[in-house]
Amino acid sequence: MRILSGIQPSGIIHIGNYFGMIKKMVESQDDGELFAFIASYHALTSVKDKEFLERNIFEAAVNFLALGMDPEKSTFWVQSDVKEVLELYWLLSNHTSMGLLERAHSYKDKTAKGIQANHGLFSYPVLMAADILLYDSNVVPVGKDQIQHVEMTRDIATSFNNVYGDVLVLPTAKVDEIVATVPGTDGAKMSKSYGNTIDMFGPKKTIKKQVMSIVTDSKDLNEAKDYTTCNIYKLCELFMSEDELKELQQRYATPGEGYGHFKLTLLDKINEHFEPYAIKREKLLNNPKEVKEILAFGASKARKIASAKMEIIRDLVGL
Repeated sequence: MRILSGIQPSGIIHIGNYFGMIKKMVESQDDGELFAFIASYHALTSVKDKEFLERNIFEAAVNFLALGMDPEKSTFWVQSDVKEVLELYWLLSNHTSMGLLERAHSYKDKTAKGIQANHGLFSYPVLMAADILLYDSNVVPVGKDQIQHVEMTRDIATSFNNVYGDVLVLPTAKVDEIVATVPGTDGAKMSKSYGNTIDMFGPKKTIKKQVMSIVTDSKDLNEAKDYTTCNIYKLCELFMSEDELKELQQRYATPGEGYGHFKLTLLDKINEHFEPYAIKREKLLNNPKEVKEILAFGASKARKIASAKMEIIRDLVGL
C-alpha cells in the first residue's frame, strides 16, 4: 500500500500540528510505503517572499526529520525537485472541467477570507491530483476539509482513464475520525490563526509564556478545582499516562494548589516529551548540508518513479 502526504512549509509548528497530523504521519511509515513531500509549489499560492519560502522549506524538512521521518523507510522530498509533477498537472488540466474546480470549497473559503483569486489558487486541486496520481498512491490521509480534493482527484483520474485506459490509480481518502482536537491556550482549537498556540520548539521562555497564558477559571488556592473543564488538564492528557492523570486529578480535588502549579506541571511534561526531538533538530539546523543531501536522496527516489510513470503517460497521449 502506497501512502502519500503533502506537508505545507508553514514555519513554526505547534503541539496541535504534532498530535493532529505529524505524529500519525510518522507512525504511518510502518503501515505501508510512505511518500511525503514538502509542498513548495502549493506554498506559492500564498507566499511571495523568496527568503521566507526557502527558510520555511528548510525548517519544515528539519522539523519532520527531527520528529521521526526516516529517509530510509520513506520517500521524503521537496515537491519542486521533481518537475514531472508540473507536466502531469498540465496534462490533467485538459481532463478537468471548469465546473469541477468552481465547486471547490477550499477556493471559495480562501477567496472569502480575502486571499487574492488567481489561476494558481483556482487550479490548486489539479496540482494536488498530479501529486497523488504521479506516484500511484493508494491512500491519502487528509482532514475532513480535504476530502473533496481527493474526490476531485478521483474524478480527474476517471476522466483521463476513460480516454487512455486504466493508467491512473484511483486513490482513497483516509480520514482519522479520532484525530485529537488539541485545545489552544484559550480553549478553542489550537491554530496560528487564533494566536493560541504552544510551540514545540523554540526559546524555553517563549514556550513557558505560552503555557502560563492558558485561560482558566478564577478559583483560588484554597478551593478544589474541576479538572473535567480545565484547559490545562486537557493538554496534560496528551502527555501523561493514566496513573499520572489520576494523580493530577487528585491534586485538582485537593485545595492548596493554584492553576499556576498545574501549568508548571504541564510545561515540564511538554519539555520532557520534546527534548529528544529538540536535540536532534538542533543538530540538523547546524548541518544544512546533511539535510539537503537527505532531501536530494528522497527526490532521486521520487523522480525515478515519477519519470517511469510519465514515460507511460506521454506515450499514451502522443507526446
